[in-house]
Amino acid sequence: MVTIKLPMTPQIEITLLGTGGGRFATITQKRRTAGIHIISEDLNFHLDPGPGALVYLISEGLNPQKLDAVFVSHCHPDHYTDAEVLIEAMTKGTTKKRGVLVASRSVLHGNEMRFGAAVSKYHQQMPERVIEALPDTNFQVGNINVLVTEARHTDPDTVGFRFETSEFGSFAYTSDTEYFEGVSKYYGGVRLLILCVMRPSGKPWKGHMTTNDAIKIIERAHPEQAVLTHFGMQMIFKGPAKEAGLIEEETGVPTIAARDGIRIKFGETISVQTSRKAQQGLNRFF
Repeated sequence: MVTIKLPMTPQIEITLLGTGGGRFATITQKRRTAGIHIISEDLNFHLDPGPGALVYLISEGLNPQKLDAVFVSHCHPDHYTDAEVLIEAMTKGTTKKRGVLVASRSVLHGNEMRFGAAVSKYHQQMPERVIEALPDTNFQVGNINVLVTEARHTDPDTVGFRFETSEFGSFAYTSDTEYFEGVSKYYGGVRLLILCVMRPSGKPWKGHMTTNDAIKIIERAHPEQAVLTHFGMQMIFKGPAKEAGLIEEETGVPTIAARDGIRIKFGETISVQTSRKAQQGLNRFF
């Protein structure tokens, strides 16, 4: 018998290595703060590598030395802590000038709001290309066109990202932001929308999104799939899955609360898988 192997349909794999955010989720690690790893046939990059990014990349069988780019949305430790070590991995231990660093102004230069640069000048010299991410700008990384989206957070230089692919349409990441009029325009037409929802409904906190805010964005953007992540302690104790259910009920858009280590297959269809390691390590609150 001759076995014929059919070619696999190209797709993008998005791994949410960490789903925690904020000071107390970070220092307790009730949820990991390792950020998001994204890989396609032509591009391998990491988005917002907070504490634990390097360790969990390796533990999930992902090789940080194969990274082509590192994205950092703003100058808070739960988003940037492992950026420098991932840059060192991307540049083969600083032996090869390669890859791209995409980061907000505050991450690269600091700003007047007390933030110093989160990535040193030494590390900024390692990648082949450094891109300062400013709202409403476009650039190409590999085969993906990136639109930098506006965010309003306690770091005023915070940005989100919208990723446009030629084959499968777009997916986006809001980063930390409060709701503001006009934010939804950045995400209209995306198929997959990943939202940083720090707080549950009825628990507003300046500069951050609540379940109520997510409902407003999702209603207007109406993605094919919404994914909640970056949970603070109040959200963790309230139960992110319950809040996701509320959003889905209100908007009619399929919505899930991410767990540490889930993998999203983004292609002709969108599917969500929980890795065995992630399943074994689920937080005891769930």
